[in-house]
Amino acid sequence: MNIFVSNLGFQVESNDLKDFFAPYGEVTSSKVITDRETGRSRGFGFVEMANDAAGNEAISKLNGAVVEGRAMNVNVARPKEKNSKRFF
Repeated sequence: MNIFVSNLGFQVESNDLKDFFAPYGEVTSSKVITDRETGRSRGFGFVEMANDAAGNEAISKLNGAVVEGRAMNVNVARPKEKNSKRFF
């Protein structure tokens, strides 16, 4: 299951995301998205979990959890749209 996490503090790193989700099941990957030019976090990322049940539990427990003074938004990631225009 691929999970989208937004409203992250700018100090949160990929390993931190993995640590947040690990108590709910096997995390196969975690990635905080960074700006190409500055390398600074863009405030969102993705976590991939080995099974849907663990992913759904993590979503229900972590959505709204406060980390570094910010309430995380945690949802199932939508598939990337084909032919979408990106302006950032």
